[in-house]
Amino acid sequence: MNEIQISTLSDLKVLRTAPKLNQKQVKYLFKELIEAMKKAEWFTIGIMAESAASALISIRQIEDYFSWSRMQLTEKPEKEGPVFLKANQNTGNIHIRIEHGLGEGILISGQHSNPENPTYTWGPLPLDFFDLAKERTYK
Repeated sequence: MNEIQISTLSDLKVLRTAPKLNQKQVKYLFKELIEAMKKAEWFTIGIMAESAASALISIRQIEDYFSWSRMQLTEKPEKEGPVFLKANQNTGNIHIRIEHGLGEGILISGQHSNPENPTYTWGPLPLDFFDLAKERTYK
């Protein structure tokens, strides 16, 4: 199987699910993401995963990587199944709902207090993207 040609964050926009990335791709995407994130005041994170547990692991890796305060889980489904996690750094809340038909990955949206400033969404990134970045110290 051929490796997907991903070299910039904008290459991810057309994907429904996060691609498998090689070390070089992770390095370049991570550096680009960090620069892009500097323009935002705060973030919302969307995580598409096979389970609530998997989604929570990903959001905790992101919080740990950036030394963000822990967001509180305010809503979680009682049933097992594929989920969409939405975390809002501004409110500090995490909501998880069952959602079928999604891909898998992390979506990060840069937000601003002034609604006239544009918001940008990056991803989908692999669920272990920030764990990989931490291991390889791209910071």
